[in-house]
Order: sequence, then C-alpha cells, then structure tokens
Amino acid sequence: MSGGNPSILWRRLDGEGHDVCRLVRTSTGWRLEGVAVFAHEGRPCGLVYDVDCDAGWHTRAARVTGSRAGGSIDLHIVRTETGAWQMNGVVQAAAHDLVDVDLGFTPATNLIAIRRLGLAIGQASPAPAAYLAFPELRLDRLDQTYQRLDGHRYRYTAPAYGYDDVLTVSPEGFVTTYPALWEAAV
Repeated sequence: MSGGNPSILWRRLDGEGHDVCRLVRTSTGWRLEGVAVFAHEGRPCGLVYDVDCDAGWHTRAARVTGSRAGGSIDLHIVRTETGAWQMNGVVQAAAHDLVDVDLGFTPATNLIAIRRLGLAIGQASPAPAAYLAFPELRLDRLDQTYQRLDGHRYRYTAPAYGYDDVLTVSPEGFVTTYPALWEAAV
C-alpha cells in the first residue's frame, strides 16, 4: 500500500493474470483506478477501468477500455439521478435502482459495497449490484450479501454464481484474499 493513495496488486488464482488498483480521494468523493491484464480462453485481455463514487460511496459512473481477444472495448457506464443505469447511452433495465457497480473481471469493486455499507461486526446486508458480466459485457443485476465477521473478514455470497466464502480485506477495504479467485500480491 502506498502513502497518499492506497493501492494493491492482485494475482488471479483461477488463471493467468494480475490487476493493479488505487483508491483516489476526489473533490466530490472517491475514484477507483485500475488495470487488469489476464488470459481469457487462451487470448490476452487488457482492461483499464475507473469507477467514480460520491462521498457516500454511491456509484456515479464507470469506464472500461482496452482489448479482449483482439477486439477493442470502450464502455461508459452511468447511474442517473433517477436510479437508471446506462451503458454507452443505452438504458440497462436489469440494473434499475441499484446503487453499486461490480465489474466482473476485477475484485476492486467489492471495496465500494464494503465502504458504503460500513457494517458493524456481526452485521449483514444485501448489496445487489449492477454487474458487468465478463466476457459478455452485459450489465445485469447481481444479488449479493456481505456479513462482517470481524475487523478484516466478510462472508460474501453471490447465489447466482454459487459463491459463498470469506473475503479478507485491508484497512482501506481492498479485498486481499478472495478464495479461489484472487489474492493480494503486494
């Protein structure tokens, strides 16, 4: 972790790849900035992402650019003041009224829900998110729940993906251990 803007480097556990992300305080809230490089179906992928949140950790917008299997990606995701989500200007009905965005190719966006919820030890909360499915690049609703177990561990469930395990997090809220998927390298 760095001084002014905390950062992390993850290593994928389910395939080749890394992800580096930093958390930046802005004049109106927070921004996650990162780069994920990994192999998908034997082809290289490189994605640059940023997610802007207000001071209360409500997602305002996300941008994903880069390449996947030789093709370019340029996605601009926006949450409107009325709770609608748009991707490249097209309304995404499945994500209506959700607060968080979850980018399906990185563990970075778990930090948003963890920070926004501010759970006390033992407390649990649903945290459905506008989920950018990868490799489909489709915005869907992802039902998920976080339960704070202690100062640095959360039980995380995402029933649609059959995921139910304990995440370890840093004091900043970055996931440091995401069983079977990611672990902090630095």
